[in-house]
Amino acid sequence: MSYKIVVDSCCELPEEYRDDPHFERVPLSLEVGDYQILDNETFNQAEFLQKVADYPQCPKSACPSPQRFLEAFQADVDHVYCVALSSHLSGSYNSAVVAKEMFHEEYGDKDIYICDSESASIGETQLAMKIMELENKASMTFAQIVQELENFRNNMNTYFILDNLETLRKNGRLSNVKALIASTLSIKPVMGAIGGIIVQRGQAIGFKKAMNKMVDTIISDGKNLEEKCLYISHCNAPERAEYIKNLFLTKIGVKKVEILNTAGVSSMYANDGGVIVAI
Repeated sequence: MSYKIVVDSCCELPEEYRDDPHFERVPLSLEVGDYQILDNETFNQAEFLQKVADYPQCPKSACPSPQRFLEAFQADVDHVYCVALSSHLSGSYNSAVVAKEMFHEEYGDKDIYICDSESASIGETQLAMKIMELENKASMTFAQIVQELENFRNNMNTYFILDNLETLRKNGRLSNVKALIASTLSIKPVMGAIGGIIVQRGQAIGFKKAMNKMVDTIISDGKNLEEKCLYISHCNAPERAEYIKNLFLTKIGVKKVEILNTAGVSSMYANDGGVIVAI
């Protein structure tokens, strides 16, 4: 069966899939004062981070319109999947759901599944890669793939460490989690997600100790990690990503490790130096 995987631009796709016709990234928009861009293939991380550093207020993002998702769903394929940012963090998921309803009203029946990733960044990447893997198993029906994907999502964990939580806090993405006084005390919270809601999983003094804490937490939380893929994304922090990878592999093996650089939306929230892990 033919298929298409639509993701919003918080998803970091590995380079080999960026021009693959099975995939399409639907961009969110980013705003730093008068500087407004689409989070697409033209995104310049260094320029963006400098704009954020120079701007005294908080950068903002806006989700794609239902019409933009509808355009992405209009493909000559049997199955369409859409992986979106956690519905607790963005309106992207709801926009995609509306687009699905619009599609059915205008064009009739089609197998379209909108997946609330309950995550972001490489959490979305994990799900997109899982869809591709399942679609390549010719024996699986659309309904079976959707069920397997939901089971996979429910057992996937996402973690992150940031140098500061101010962008998340100012944009209302932290809910009841305190932004802490990390910059003053050098306390680095280890953050995670439960059902798509950001929670604090631990903390340590200094970024390196926080990375150690995160790896230990991943291993403590994980089941059958040897059968899983470890995805790490970083915002201008390749050394930190490599440190996490190497530390993890000294403790336990996995099927695959992939390190990616954050795209626009993830760069905005992770800020310079942030790292995100999904497994």
